[in-house]
Amino acid sequence: MKRLLIALLILFAHSFAFVNAQENPKREFRGAWIQCVNGQYLGKSMEQIRTMLSSQLDVLQNAGINAIIFQVRPEGDALYKSSYEPWSRYLTGTQGVAPADGWDPLAWMVEQCHQRNMECHAWINPYRAKTKGTTALASNHAAVKHPERMFQYSDLYIFNPAIEANRVYTCMIVEDILQHYDVDGIHIDDYFYPYPVAGQELPDRAFYEREPRGFSTIEDWRRDNVNLLIRDLHNIVRATKPWAKFGVSPFGIYRNSPNGQNCKEGSATNGTQNYTDLYADIVYWTKQGWVDYNIPQVYWNFGTKAADYEVLLHWWNDYCGQRPLFIGQDVERTVKESDPNNANRHQMFAKYDLQRNLSNIKGSCQWYAAAVVNNPGNYRTVLEKQYHSTPALQPLMTFIDAKAPGKPRSVSKSKYAASGTILSWEEPKAKKEMDKAIQYVVYQFDKGEKVNLNSSSHIVAITRSTSITLNTAKKGSTVVVTALDRLHNESKAVKVKM
Repeated sequence: MKRLLIALLILFAHSFAFVNAQENPKREFRGAWIQCVNGQYLGKSMEQIRTMLSSQLDVLQNAGINAIIFQVRPEGDALYKSSYEPWSRYLTGTQGVAPADGWDPLAWMVEQCHQRNMECHAWINPYRAKTKGTTALASNHAAVKHPERMFQYSDLYIFNPAIEANRVYTCMIVEDILQHYDVDGIHIDDYFYPYPVAGQELPDRAFYEREPRGFSTIEDWRRDNVNLLIRDLHNIVRATKPWAKFGVSPFGIYRNSPNGQNCKEGSATNGTQNYTDLYADIVYWTKQGWVDYNIPQVYWNFGTKAADYEVLLHWWNDYCGQRPLFIGQDVERTVKESDPNNANRHQMFAKYDLQRNLSNIKGSCQWYAAAVVNNPGNYRTVLEKQYHSTPALQPLMTFIDAKAPGKPRSVSKSKYAASGTILSWEEPKAKKEMDKAIQYVVYQFDKGEKVNLNSSSHIVAITRSTSITLNTAKKGSTVVVTALDRLHNESKAVKVKM
């Protein structure tokens, strides 16, 4: 009995060591949404908002987050200096009233993210013009200037997707953002045609009957209306700022399977559907190459009867992997239920282990940033200590650009007793913006250790600076520096013996 107990203890120790030795991927999208519609800015001065957001960003950086999706257009308004739309009530309390100190939240957020080596994606809603809580619209709001382009549904005003002028207008909004802000991407969420309300019909049949465009059903016609916008948004992003990414975070169910089993038509689920309820055909967009990344909001848990997490992850991985696929994670919901295989812990571990074992899933995004900061169930702590314990580059998007930048030039070291060894270099030469080095990766290897740049565990830093102080570089060790362009294509390595 004693020998059996010892054997079991040894086996457990080996298993535990194996689990903790699992190396985190070198490339992984690790995002977090910062929303405004939760009212977190209301009642605060602009300085108080900046202090709050700065604190959030510091905590998120320590948690390994490498991309922020920042909400800047919730309802035909702006949390930036828009050429077309009024300031948002979610920022100042009254639509059309600018920040008293002239603050531009998007410009500030881009700067703050880049200082922390994070991407910043501007998050807009293309269709929502007014929500229930908005009691007054500014005189320059699109719904005031062009009420004929809107329709009302329940307590919402919606930019009518059937009207071409609305598509053009939305593209103008995106072009304006791209031309004036150094954002890394444009992001849209799950609000396409409005979520269905029982007993209410969408008021667009007259538009369909007047101009059906060859479609035999109004449902196909509505899907095509959204398709046209997605196509046009993709094209304006690529034409205006070729390195910027265009991403979407749809509702977590594409379509319910007609036969109750996962298949290309849909998942083994029973809930609201993108395809038939919101008229959003995400699979078609990815096949057409109109989106650069996809973050389905898989906010349910293992064991949810109508929408099981495992069922949905397998479906998205198997049928929507033609473009980089990340998973939207609900922080608070995840920690409220226990792991189906281990009642002593919540579901975070099982969720991350599953997504990292599916070949087409290249990262995740946290709903929402403040929840990560609040650390329910030690969620953030687990990110820091386990799943984000080493830095990560962004996943490659070779369909946008596959050319690597030149390698860092004139790499040199200088020793300072107080601070350690300072490693410095010069930016590689580049003729085009797409070829410029924007960041650098510094790796460190012990004496005699093989240089392996595929290992995330050897990354010391990802930085926008052209110098770094190394406090842990031992004599005889090797330090490697590479350059990254805007899409994180990585240059050839430059090695330095310490």
